[in-house]
Amino acid sequence: MQVDFPPVRNGIDYLVSVVEHLDANTHTGPREIKYAVLHLQAAAEVLLKSRLLREHWSLVFSDPARATSEKFSASDFNSCGTDAAVERLRNICGLDINKKDAAALKDLGKDRNALQHYGLTHSAEAVESRAGAVLDFLLRFLDAELLPLLDAPERESIEGDMLQVRSGLNTIEAFVNERMNRLRGNELKGTTDSVLPCSVCGQWALAVIPNGAHCHFCVTTMSAEDLALAFQEFEPGHPGNECPQCHASTLACFAFMDGPGEEMHYCFTCQARYSLEELANCGGCGCLWPHEGDDDGTAQTLCGDCRRRIEDEELANRR
Repeated sequence: MQVDFPPVRNGIDYLVSVVEHLDANTHTGPREIKYAVLHLQAAAEVLLKSRLLREHWSLVFSDPARATSEKFSASDFNSCGTDAAVERLRNICGLDINKKDAAALKDLGKDRNALQHYGLTHSAEAVESRAGAVLDFLLRFLDAELLPLLDAPERESIEGDMLQVRSGLNTIEAFVNERMNRLRGNELKGTTDSVLPCSVCGQWALAVIPNGAHCHFCVTTMSAEDLALAFQEFEPGHPGNECPQCHASTLACFAFMDGPGEEMHYCFTCQARYSLEELANCGGCGCLWPHEGDDDGTAQTLCGDCRRRIEDEELANRR
């Protein structure tokens, strides 16, 4: 017996394992979830690097500048990670990998690292949803970038596996759609002004509550601080936006509705809401604060702390 798994066939074999472990008709326990995550990440790496190999073998090295044909032939080198592979496919191969697909791959990598090194706690529903997003991307990637490059014998050798993977994705998507349709008719009915996309499962089922939110799809509960990290946009190390009402650093700007919706400022701690026009950056510290300027916008907005500091300084100068 010989072990013969060329790169593309190897990646597809990992995908077969994924859909087998996430089969809704069989028991999906912690062990099945673990191997679904590990094998999906392995599939993503193998298939992305297979496309890089078609461009040039040096692109799969972690440092292409140090690539040598001898090391490549001997498989004696450190290869690039998924994030680097995506970047090279975009910048060197000219592939259009959108932000949503890149984010799904990045989240998968985080899950794999957590599972491999620290342990991972996700519901089966969350894993199923996230796996479905990555599987969908990888099948589109295979159809557009890899399968057309295979010769006829190679394509014939993977036809059965590809059918199994496509069927598995359909099963996962059917599960997700059925669950979301049920939720929209019950728990999520009439909640378009208080539901967000869950950062764990990716579904529009995260209903905000005081001091946090609860996802009805994957049953994840998040604290206000966790939500602020997920939805605020600021540079690493920069303090979060402070809420003018409760002063917690959990104010974020987004649209609640799934689809075109009006963006607003929302505090995950006290549930205060502000329109974009109501808040402006403080002229002293830059935090968001209710706009108190004239209608022509000439007056400067100052938060309470900066106003008091300026008043104290003026008082001290008069003395």
